[in-house]
Amino acid sequence: MIKSLAVLGSTGSIGVQALEVARLHGLKIEALTAGSRIDILENQIREFLPAVAAVADEKAARELKVRVADTPTKVLSGEKGVCECAACSAESVLNSIVGIAGLAPTVSAIEAGSDIALANKETLVAGGKFVMALAKEKGVSILPVDSEHSAIFQSLQGCADKKQIKRLILTASGGPFFGKKKEELENVTIEQALNHPNWSMGAKITIDSATMMNKGLELIEAAWLFGMPAKDIDIVVHRQSIVHSLVEYSDNSVIAQLGVPDMRIPIQYALTYPDRFESPVRQLDLTEFGTLTFEKPDYETFSCINLCRRAFEKGGLYPAAVNAANEKANELFRQGKIGFLDIARAVSNALETAPQKNDYSLGDVFETDRLIRSQTERLFL
Repeated sequence: MIKSLAVLGSTGSIGVQALEVARLHGLKIEALTAGSRIDILENQIREFLPAVAAVADEKAARELKVRVADTPTKVLSGEKGVCECAACSAESVLNSIVGIAGLAPTVSAIEAGSDIALANKETLVAGGKFVMALAKEKGVSILPVDSEHSAIFQSLQGCADKKQIKRLILTASGGPFFGKKKEELENVTIEQALNHPNWSMGAKITIDSATMMNKGLELIEAAWLFGMPAKDIDIVVHRQSIVHSLVEYSDNSVIAQLGVPDMRIPIQYALTYPDRFESPVRQLDLTEFGTLTFEKPDYETFSCINLCRRAFEKGGLYPAAVNAANEKANELFRQGKIGFLDIARAVSNALETAPQKNDYSLGDVFETDRLIRSQTERLFL
């Protein structure tokens, strides 16, 4: 098991739970970062005394620096500061930053030689080709933290030949609107969309679950992580969130990973792999649930899934484009400026207008992100 850890996005849901796991196993925290929630970050600094911390919001960083002046922690600010934290001396960097803002810090951590515990799916959605090549060049492992990808990773243990893998099956809770038709979703409220039945997550990710865009993003992430074509990755709706994902092998055997819906299981496995240790998560009692159900997604109502599939199949900068459109539209919806169904409209528009470029640099990814965000805003406002 690793001995030192940096947590990027430490004040969010995943970050807080990662620090709980670190506390349980006595891991040394080398660095912490947050967007702007300095009250929580200050408490974390005082408990873990990292060498360095960063706040993306520069005004908040200045305030935090004054607050923790009595500690040995150096406070940095802005994207540059976050990237410096990512490049610290930690054995593993857990990246739980929300959105494409997590891409540059992932690259910084890989270049510094740290293994990555990845909870930021946009890193691979937007920059998968670049990131996977860099990780291979640097000899760095990328271990999944998302429950679905961790489940696949765990179900692949013992598989020595990739040719034996027939299909990956991602499970989806279906979010708060599963079973609804498109016309029923025209006027849903932000509060309704944030009412997830099984998981407690940040606002952006919870809205992604409501549109099922999250499952499209996870499909792209799985394709990069496990080297699978999109056509060999299926999605099933599993409302109970007990079976976290499955792998089908060439002999039609299907291996699944099950557990209560608690992110501390995949977080801990990414930090202790290949070993397993006692965790703070309660045991799974299947008799408590009784029946586990599996249904096909409604791809017409929740069109974001197949828009992401098409983006990956088209390649190049298309995945970065649909991700940018979703991030901006998701934000506009949470601000009450557009309707719920407008999110899928924005993603579809990006798929049709994104620049075609199969060989791309990291700079191209960020330029596409800027371009599509601006285009999405003009589409509605």
